[in-house]
Amino acid sequence: MPLSDIEDLKPQLPRGFRLCGIDLGDKTAGLALSDSSLMIASPLETLKRKKFTQTATEFQAVCDAHNVGGVVIGLPLNMDGTEGRRCQSTRQFIKNLMDFGIDLPIVFWDERLSTVAVERVLIDEADLSRSRRSSIVDKLAATYILQGALDRLRHL
Repeated sequence: MPLSDIEDLKPQLPRGFRLCGIDLGDKTAGLALSDSSLMIASPLETLKRKKFTQTATEFQAVCDAHNVGGVVIGLPLNMDGTEGRRCQSTRQFIKNLMDFGIDLPIVFWDERLSTVAVERVLIDEADLSRSRRSSIVDKLAATYILQGALDRLRHL
């Protein structure tokens, strides 16, 4: 069962472990990783979503390789705060990960406008082409989501 709030995550994180942020899309999952002091989020990679077992196995390998002790996944709420089809899909993905055997504390984080914010920076500041933006936007959105959660954790 995912944790109900970010405040519940802090006491469950072992010292020296990192958090992994996920921006889940229909075709890809952007991943970000915190440092071990839980201060800074950095983009990690973008996983192509395949059959669930393959994606879960790849995600487990990332968690093992990077000493991940918890997961923050973006919850794509509607602008009015309600949950739609994409929220249901995200919740089902997490349930499936847990059923698969990924035994990490997981918390949802409101991701409204995270991709929009990242794309705006990539267009305005970095002046990247559409194809280059599409190859990095998911992992940068995951970084944006994870950094928001890290900032909140620091103020608890």
